[in-house]
Amino acid sequence: MPIAPAVLRLTAAVAGFLLASATSPAVSAAPTSRAVAEADTTAPASWSAPLSTRGRFIVDSQGHRFRLRGANWDGAQGSWTGSGDITDPADHHAGQDSHGIPLGLDRVPLPQLMDDFHQLGINTVRLPFSNEMVHSTTPVPDSAVAANPGLRGRTPLGVYDAVVDALSASGFAVILNNHTNTSRWCCGVDGNERWNSSQTTRQWTDDWVFMARRYAGVPRVVGADLYNEVRRDVLDDPNWGMGDGHDWYAAAQLAADRILTEADPRLLIVVEGINWTGIPADGLPHGRPVLTPARTLSHTLVDARKLVYSAHFYGYTGPHHSGATGVGETHDARYQDLSRDDLYAALQDEAFFAEETGRHYTAPVWVSEFGIGAGETGPAARAWFGDVTDYFADHDTDFAFWPLVGFTGHDDWALLRYDAAARRSGILEAGDWRAAAWQHLMTAPSLTGPVAAVPVWRMLSVDHGDAVESLRVRATGDWDPGAYKATCPDGLRLIGLGHTGGRGLCTDGTAGAPGDLRATAAGQTVVTDERYVPAGGDWASGYTKLQCPEGGFLIGYSVRGERVSAALCAPAEHPLAGAGRTVWFDRSDNRPGDASGGDFAYGDHKGQCADGEYAAGIAFTTRVGSRPGPDALLCRRLS
Repeated sequence: MPIAPAVLRLTAAVAGFLLASATSPAVSAAPTSRAVAEADTTAPASWSAPLSTRGRFIVDSQGHRFRLRGANWDGAQGSWTGSGDITDPADHHAGQDSHGIPLGLDRVPLPQLMDDFHQLGINTVRLPFSNEMVHSTTPVPDSAVAANPGLRGRTPLGVYDAVVDALSASGFAVILNNHTNTSRWCCGVDGNERWNSSQTTRQWTDDWVFMARRYAGVPRVVGADLYNEVRRDVLDDPNWGMGDGHDWYAAAQLAADRILTEADPRLLIVVEGINWTGIPADGLPHGRPVLTPARTLSHTLVDARKLVYSAHFYGYTGPHHSGATGVGETHDARYQDLSRDDLYAALQDEAFFAEETGRHYTAPVWVSEFGIGAGETGPAARAWFGDVTDYFADHDTDFAFWPLVGFTGHDDWALLRYDAAARRSGILEAGDWRAAAWQHLMTAPSLTGPVAAVPVWRMLSVDHGDAVESLRVRATGDWDPGAYKATCPDGLRLIGLGHTGGRGLCTDGTAGAPGDLRATAAGQTVVTDERYVPAGGDWASGYTKLQCPEGGFLIGYSVRGERVSAALCAPAEHPLAGAGRTVWFDRSDNRPGDASGGDFAYGDHKGQCADGEYAAGIAFTTRVGSRPGPDALLCRRLS
């Protein structure tokens, strides 16, 4: 989300003062009727939900590419700047008091807004909300919905309902975005830095379950963007994988799990990178990690084809620049200061590496925020906008512009602006310098039609707890009490292990097309000893061997500390009679030459079966003085 250049994004981190605590939200209101007000906004759509992923692409229910060509319809996340009179529009971002609902409903009827959105050519709307909005029981003022009188008397959540329904009925994909905790304009040190800045992680995930359930019956609600621009507060940084209360990796994993298992399994799960760590002062560590931590620790969901990674790029920020001016501004380059080549290198390094084929982190990358003002005159900023839209066009990028709707004379960043008489201005009218770049982005060649199925590669990590990502396994209960357990998502099998770090690699890849090996109705086997090692079949002499029963393959493992505790095996749908080999990795890496899946256990020795193989056993040692982690895999050919 952009801020005025003179506003400090992280000034408080430098100045060292604390924010006043936010008021706790009220109890959630019950769902209201969600009939679209005043007119039928139904329009045909050329795609069908739900959406899922195939490699770096998002596809619809027919397996056809669905490129997110979107914009952000903001307002429901709040607009108050945090100082002054909350009832005075002058104390709201750009002088626009959103009243905690999507902007423009006081000026324009919903059917007209839908028509204008279609004219832009977008097919997706990212719809921010705040946790405070979810719990508010106070109806919005009549003036806030003056152009949509059917919405009078509704709470902000009730108005949000109507907007969601209107968008879905009009053919737009809707991605819910938890933008803020409080209804205050984002994104500095403002009580909204983390998902749990003004509430507990449990409250946050409860709200996500509530919202996902609420819209589970709305056909084109397709995604949950978990939290916006996670960043440092005054005292602490967020992290990616440390296992503490500021661990964004773990929090996103938890929220995704609860949404997909308790609320709506249809949804894409959008995980944004970390927007800022460190204190923005020359000589102190600081920067924008964005998605770079996913190279070594990526997410694995219970549905392996629902993960989308997300990043934000604005010209006034930079790889190590917070976007501040004045106090808190460093001498680091902003993105708009970079050459075209250096900008493209930064985009690749910070985000688009995640679209590389055949990696444990492979996922679509959605640039869910970027933008610039129609009144921008700076040559560097204008050049950046041309360069970044060229990049998105050339790389067939999923994107969403910020923002979609604004008021004439207030927010010149908006694609569409409306005056009090509902007269429209903006990028669809002559004279908006951004139009050429926008049209290039919207009309550049793009992959369409069916997307071929590709193998999925996913990481397992037991750094701080269980990683049981199979719903079938979860239904059987705790298969190794007291141990940390890891299981591949349904449809995937275990194919690699790290020696000491507890990491694993899952895939559905074969020598041919991807496929699920597991028998449909059969159960599973927990292996804790050598009972399934056949006579004369000692494939790791002197080592303890946990081998699957004949016809079975590895789908999981458990550890106690570093020591292997058990192997989890599933029976195959078809006979598995391929020849076997021992893959040792106790002293070095032992992976195929093409190393599909990438480095799934960074800094650790690791072993991996070939793409045309399956893992049927784990060997380890209990010798005094030896590391008790996995030492070898029994790999067998699929045929």
